[in-house]
Amino acid sequence: MRRPPSNETQFLHCANTTAEWAWRHPNDYCVTSKQKAEKALYEQLRNETELTANLVQKGIRRAIEATKSGVTRLKKGDNTSQPHFDSWSVVYDKRSATFYRDHVSLSTVNGRVECDYVIPDDSEGTPIGEYLLNEDYEFRMSTLQYDSSSESFYLHARMRRSESKEQSTASSSDTKHRTVLGVDLNVDGSLAVTSTGAFIGNSDEMNHRRREFEKTRGSMQQTGTRSAHLSIQSMKGREHCWMQDELHRASNQILEEARNHGCTHIAFENLTDIRKRMAGAKRFHAWAFRRLFQYVEYKTELFGIEVQQVSPAYTSQRCSSCGFTHESNRRSKHQFVCQKCKYELNADYNANKNVARKLLKKLHSRQKSSSGGAPCQCALTSGTLNLNGDFHASDPVSAEGESTDKPTTEVVGN
Repeated sequence: MRRPPSNETQFLHCANTTAEWAWRHPNDYCVTSKQKAEKALYEQLRNETELTANLVQKGIRRAIEATKSGVTRLKKGDNTSQPHFDSWSVVYDKRSATFYRDHVSLSTVNGRVECDYVIPDDSEGTPIGEYLLNEDYEFRMSTLQYDSSSESFYLHARMRRSESKEQSTASSSDTKHRTVLGVDLNVDGSLAVTSTGAFIGNSDEMNHRRREFEKTRGSMQQTGTRSAHLSIQSMKGREHCWMQDELHRASNQILEEARNHGCTHIAFENLTDIRKRMAGAKRFHAWAFRRLFQYVEYKTELFGIEVQQVSPAYTSQRCSSCGFTHESNRRSKHQFVCQKCKYELNADYNANKNVARKLLKKLHSRQKSSSGGAPCQCALTSGTLNLNGDFHASDPVSAEGESTDKPTTEVVGN
């Protein structure tokens, strides 16, 4: 579709102006209040741009959110700098965009622009068929991104069940047990491991592809020609699309595990400072983990499943069977052997059960019922495990009934 003139540029101007204003005194204080920022800058930015009021507010809020993240890093003594936005994108909600099943009407500096979606002829079994063309779902918010290499626009739409569907899902979930799926993330081996014994994605393959892209780009940069520069830009787009696709696949598998095991919650370890905590983690890994979490978070909203982060402290050292915690319990990257009870299993699988348990404790502590509230349990390979260590097999006839539910060799892999 035709590129709307300067709409994204003016949106970036709002975000960068706000970031500069909010970051005035990084050694003293930074402004992290959206209300203060809007009060101080709204009229100025409305006069400096031709954006609608809603888009100006969205630009201000994007900058404040980034400033909050920077302040958190400053408090921890980390090096950081004023947020800067250069990726051409605009955030739309129902006030600044009207969404249809085959096109969208967007607010721009030149008035409303109607854009048709590019939809495949056969959308059955795809997200487009499952959500976009499904009347049971409605639009919430979208981000419009411009890819300069292909001169194309991509609309990343967030959808949820329509109000009637969402209410029925919420009311029914109130009467069910609270079941948590634990997720552990890795920089090598499997990208994610769940408490149900699913080993999802391939971090080694992602790392390999990343290194190959970097190697090829390095060779082209040495050439220095315009053709090489254009090829590098095109390659960045292909690399980004490939990564996005892999992370979407992983998020869909995590969601599938949660739905198949009747989970009401999904627990991730807190991703703050993950580069410091994870040996070998790089900026690339931190970006991939955060994007995976975001994908899972917005997809689970459609099914009334909550996603929360918990402290990762000692999850890799604690025995999920007896609770004994010691650094020597983890023999290697992939082997966990409890020094007290001698329980042995895959280290990542052990960690994600501890991640799930932390959220279970938080959910249980919030219950106000005199009878203890609805039971809280962790979803495992062949059943569930509660905080008291009581195991309930999903199939009492075939399940071995082991309280820690150790996955088999076929599940874990070699």
